[in-house]
Amino acid sequence: MTKKKKKSPGEEQLTFLPDQPLPPEALEKYTLNHDPHEEAEIARYVNIECHGDETVQYVELIKTEYVVGQRYDAWDVHTDKQRWWVLTNLTNLYPQNHFPSLDYTLSFHIGLMQRMIARQQREAGGRKPDPFDEVYRRRDEIGDLIIEAIEAEEFQSAGMRLRECLITLVGAVRRRIELPAGGEFPRDADVPGWNEILINHLCRGGSNKTLRQYLKTTSDRTWQLVNWLTHDRDANMTEAIIAHEAVGVQIGHFVQLAIRDLVDLVVQCPKCSSRDVRSYYDPAIAPDGDYYQRCKACDWDDHPGHPNANGDEVGT
Repeated sequence: MTKKKKKSPGEEQLTFLPDQPLPPEALEKYTLNHDPHEEAEIARYVNIECHGDETVQYVELIKTEYVVGQRYDAWDVHTDKQRWWVLTNLTNLYPQNHFPSLDYTLSFHIGLMQRMIARQQREAGGRKPDPFDEVYRRRDEIGDLIIEAIEAEEFQSAGMRLRECLITLVGAVRRRIELPAGGEFPRDADVPGWNEILINHLCRGGSNKTLRQYLKTTSDRTWQLVNWLTHDRDANMTEAIIAHEAVGVQIGHFVQLAIRDLVDLVVQCPKCSSRDVRSYYDPAIAPDGDYYQRCKACDWDDHPGHPNANGDEVGT
């Protein structure tokens, strides 16, 4: 009698994929939540990268992950010859016979994209100049000074330099925006005065009242804190670190306000008012292909070939 091999614990619970997976035409029947606009974009990308040698048969969004504030979509793409992983931001494709694990492929992709971006920046002579470069440099130098400081006067010196950092900050914000001409403005070193003007300008309107009050209170308290540290004859590391972190928060607030027009979504769907409006490209739009907008919330789009191009109905 042949002795049966003893099964390891949990072996009976294992599930194995069939040797022959479902064909693409069958997968379509069992896949929910299709997004034909997104899928068409991915299919078009694969067709371009394969130089027309392969025909896309099936596209499915497998997962979306956010890593360090960046969104990455992972797509499973079947062609008539093989299967691909297509990962976004920046978009690239990987053959599944060489990259069977999606998690591994995603990690590889993120690392590769970061290295490509870093190389492009080096070849371009470093990252683009930023109006807040001097502010960042001052903040970092003061952090190093605080770590090395021992005597009270060294921490007082850090307070003085934090004060100068805030003066530099309001100057950088002023260069980034355009204030109304003909107004009376305070002296360059009058940080509280400039805080009032800049916050009123960058947070106009009744809808920003609570945010405006918070920013004014925070900026005033930060200015008072660094001036107190400058004159505190018993200044110590804890006080200096807290003041340094407060200035860092203040820098973050003003930087975010200065670039809010770039990061706040202002395009709204004319049908449902959602801000989840994205652009897609259709080569079939006359005469030479063009982009169109589509709302992911209600499926409205302004494609000229669809009946809702004027915002009257949901796209088909």
